[in-house]
Amino acid sequence: MLVVETIARIRRAHLVDGKSIKAIARELGLARNTVRKILRSEATSVAYQRETQPRPQMEAWAEKLEQRLAANEKLPRRERLNLIRIFDGLQKEGFAGGYDAVRRYARARERKRGTGSSDAYVPLSFAPGEAYQFDWSHEVVVLAGATTTVKVAHVRLCHSRMLFVRAYPRETQEMVFDAHEKAFAFFRGTCQRGIYDNMRTAVDAVFVGQERAFNRRFLQMCSHYLVEPTACTPASGWEKGQVENQVKVAREQFFKPRLRFANLAEMNAWLLEQCVAYARRHPHPECSDSMVWDMFEAERPHLVRYVAPFDGFHSKTASVSKTCLVQFDRNKYSVMSQAVGRPVEVHAYADRIVFRQDGLVVAEHKRSFGREQTLYDPWHYVPVLTRKPGAMRNGAPFKGWILPGALGRVRQKLRSAADGDRQMVKILSAVLTDGLEAVEVACAEALSAGLCSSDVVLNALSRQRPPKQPPTIAVPAALVLQHVPVADCARYDNLRSLTNGTP
Repeated sequence: MLVVETIARIRRAHLVDGKSIKAIARELGLARNTVRKILRSEATSVAYQRETQPRPQMEAWAEKLEQRLAANEKLPRRERLNLIRIFDGLQKEGFAGGYDAVRRYARARERKRGTGSSDAYVPLSFAPGEAYQFDWSHEVVVLAGATTTVKVAHVRLCHSRMLFVRAYPRETQEMVFDAHEKAFAFFRGTCQRGIYDNMRTAVDAVFVGQERAFNRRFLQMCSHYLVEPTACTPASGWEKGQVENQVKVAREQFFKPRLRFANLAEMNAWLLEQCVAYARRHPHPECSDSMVWDMFEAERPHLVRYVAPFDGFHSKTASVSKTCLVQFDRNKYSVMSQAVGRPVEVHAYADRIVFRQDGLVVAEHKRSFGREQTLYDPWHYVPVLTRKPGAMRNGAPFKGWILPGALGRVRQKLRSAADGDRQMVKILSAVLTDGLEAVEVACAEALSAGLCSSDVVLNALSRQRPPKQPPTIAVPAALVLQHVPVADCARYDNLRSLTNGTP
């Protein structure tokens, strides 16, 4: 290959010194055709391109690599492996070449098929504690042996690049609130600004430019954490490119191969550990001499102080059926019998459901994400049993009801009695007034005495109650003594002398 200096000598010798092509070729040891080609092209440099690129390490593995790339393209987009993972797989089979060989082959394959793409972006810079980015992704995992699609919340601190990942069964508003609370508690602070896409749980209406009508409850959460929400331009994911990149990284690093856990709680605990481990072993993209975790520790003092969790629930009004059931999210939940006949306010949290009526909690259940399920709390129906004790035996809320300790043993003994259900209802009704612990102590006392009846248990329970203090009677002003008597022991001696006949 001719270097630039040789080309310059050829051009000067012919154009300046007037030498012939034959003389130049003899002087420089070049072919006359080469000299003639340079002079006719008037080029100052020559680039040589190979028609065929030799691949000594890849030749034997090209077919296997092609099979892996073709199989990877057939997978759903979120389950596809990146080139590094494909390279790792080839190495495990014995490939001795480098990653660049695999990358060059894959890029040449994309150019040949016309599937390659290139985009240009403006680099962004954020001050410590200035902003975070939030987004959702859908991942396929195995929970309790069943293949499930979970919704994964991603939070990313823009300055330190610290990541937070947590999985949920849905993308509803209460899940958004819980994801922010868990992330800010982990970061031990919040940022001044939050960057979101136009998700329905946050944005009610999109106007021209950056104007948005945010959801009222979402604005309440932002106000609680002192965050200013910012929505991206529709279909412009590059405006929150950090969290978009985090979705890809988390999918590659955490969710491949497919995760298997017993429940979401175990998986979220594992994901949090992976976030910390990833931050500790990966350098910051702008400060390569510091890890992401070190930059995160340096950013923490600049975060807005985390004070308390936001009461993040989704509210809805629902009616109560005559069977003390409230329907919500395709499931039914029991409430206290006193709530029948009037509507209740449903507060749906990420992990529980709370029912309120007139400001008082009338029921609380662990949230179910199935369908057509009925969740009972047998204690809600105990006041109804006082009027209908026969329902104790066949009532749906009492099927499989396991009572604790001595109370359960008393129930077993009363099953054989003719009026056992009626007696058991009296004992259970006492729990509502005296508490479960006190009734258990009374049941244990009755069993230790070899007696088992409602009268014995209630009698033992009454002895536990503190004696009632007599009411304090207010003395009318007319009966209040004007002259308080003074104690005088000499008066007693006078009385004795009078009784003995002494003057």
